[in-house]
Amino acid sequence: MTDATTDTTTDTTSDTPTPPATVADVLARLDHLSATLPKRLRQCADQLRGNLDLVAVSTVADMAAAADVAPSAYMRFCQALGFRGYSDMQALFRRDYAQQRPDYAERLGLLRARGQHGSARLLADFVEAGQQSLTALSAHVDLALVAHVVDRLGQADVLHLVGTRRAYPVVSYMGYMLQKMEIPCILHTGTAGVDFTAAIRPADALFAVTFAPYAPETRRIATAAHAAGAPVFLLTDAADCPLAGIATANLIAREVDVGAFRVPTAAMTLVTSIAVALGGARGASD
Repeated sequence: MTDATTDTTTDTTSDTPTPPATVADVLARLDHLSATLPKRLRQCADQLRGNLDLVAVSTVADMAAAADVAPSAYMRFCQALGFRGYSDMQALFRRDYAQQRPDYAERLGLLRARGQHGSARLLADFVEAGQQSLTALSAHVDLALVAHVVDRLGQADVLHLVGTRRAYPVVSYMGYMLQKMEIPCILHTGTAGVDFTAAIRPADALFAVTFAPYAPETRRIATAAHAAGAPVFLLTDAADCPLAGIATANLIAREVDVGAFRVPTAAMTLVTSIAVALGGARGASD
């Protein structure tokens, strides 16, 4: 439960921004604010990014301890995001985020409760969600950064791809396209516990795809590539992804969900564009 006694010590100030309405809004605001936050509040931001699932069940004291700051600093962090205090932020996460990753039986139950289990309704909803994801990608993608990523990947001897869980379809399709265009690449799957990180060389490059809650397998391989001297290029759903600190470039693609199910529409579109651009650049140089 929330540490209510601590929360009551804070007041809304006149310059407090409008509170975020969803967890996605919180993440977008963190993207905007992260570079300007003082050190202690950046620690809070980093801790929040890596522990979104804990907000609904943790006290402000718990979250502050995990971020290695005083509870008062974590309260200031909540206010910087636009909340009156931690209780307000926790209420949002309990309402919005706690339902984002239930198990599949629960997800189907949510759809049935909303009358969204018919195939025609589901198709319409997933099409709309995909359109919204692509619209957001088009509005917010850094085209110069994408061009830079393509240029750097094009200089690599071998492209190493890693993405597990729901990121796996994204990197596997990218790998399929690269192979068809005869661009050397290795897809790191970790099948049967076999690890190919020893194959990563400084002249290579790693393209990693990971989404919250950020698979440890992907983090391990990306860390190994960075240690080997190879540049790491990241596609994720948050600017403060735990791998952002070792990434040469960080591309963002967020997906709109339907009853807690998400199709990687924006991510798939982005990696397809990168793969085709690589193929085009390779053809032009041959």
